[in-house]
Amino acid sequence: MKCEELLQYLSDYIDRELSDALTEEAQEHLATCQNCRVVLDSTQQTIFLFREQGKRTIPAQNRARLFGQLQEAFQLSKPV
Repeated sequence: MKCEELLQYLSDYIDRELSDALTEEAQEHLATCQNCRVVLDSTQQTIFLFREQGKRTIPAQNRARLFGQLQEAFQLSKPV
């Protein structure tokens, strides 16, 4: 497998949706290609960070304060 081919299959490789034969080819290529390992690692880290971002919430006290400030700013900006 060449780098271009690996990039075509990268998403399916990460999602473990490749056939056994293609998975084996991808693993063999990754064992010898530092650049593709970097691309794979970076892509996996990006996916992880994106998923973690969705789990973050604003603490209730901060959220209430923020909404209060927004409401106050909205009220002040209304034409009289």
